[in-house]
Amino acid sequence: MAEERTRVDFNAPTSLVERADSVVEILDISRTRLLIDALEDELEELATNEEFRRRLSDAYYDGRIDYDTVESVLGREEALRMKLLRESIDRAPPEPQLEDGLPSDDAFYDDDLPEWTDSQSSESSDDESHA
Repeated sequence: MAEERTRVDFNAPTSLVERADSVVEILDISRTRLLIDALEDELEELATNEEFRRRLSDAYYDGRIDYDTVESVLGREEALRMKLLRESIDRAPPEPQLEDGLPSDDAFYDDDLPEWTDSQSSESSDDESHA
């Protein structure tokens, strides 16, 4: 099955078109093939460029571009990672909820509040009494 094609028409500097025409003549390929190959190479290079990836992720997280755009540029695996991260960022953390509220101090400690005693000072006083 042939890939769907879209006709693209654009203006370019004459000197650039002349250079491209020289290259296609030497390589014995069409101008279209040269432009498609150059565009594919540039897109692959951009996909590994950290600055571009940061800008792409910013645009995705800000909602300026959609998941399909990220997938078409970076591939499915990387797009899924970004989608999962975005979903985790968008989620509010759960807040624990107590059904009956906090217990009173008396109920929590069952009316027996422990008292702190310095075990070292009581041991040292025992040692002194045996001396």
